[in-house]
Amino acid sequence: QVQLVESGGGLVQPGGSLRLSCAASGITFRMYAMGWYRQAPGKQREMVADITSGGITNLADSVKGRFTISRDSAKNSVYLQMNSLKPEDTATYVCNARFAVGTLEYWGQGTQVTVSS
Repeated sequence: QVQLVESGGGLVQPGGSLRLSCAASGITFRMYAMGWYRQAPGKQREMVADITSGGITNLADSVKGRFTISRDSAKNSVYLQMNSLKPEDTATYVCNARFAVGTLEYWGQGTQVTVSS
């Protein structure tokens, strides 16, 4: 059974930082690209950041220079370090695992991030 379990969300003031974690089980982690998506109320889900099995990263323009994605194969985990948070970063952040070939992918349940003073 595949599980992607996110953690690390919460309430933070503008300018603050959070680190999201996603622990994967039931997959051969090294064969999956991992990513973070977010969805705010009334908006479409958008890609925030992803990282290939080889460590190549891609970040949305809106978070470049503020967010960093990384992965730890020893822990089957992917992380999203979020700095200089803005109110517009408020959303549910969801972890994604995408197999290297084809369209197989899995989603976590999400973790809420709220940026507010």
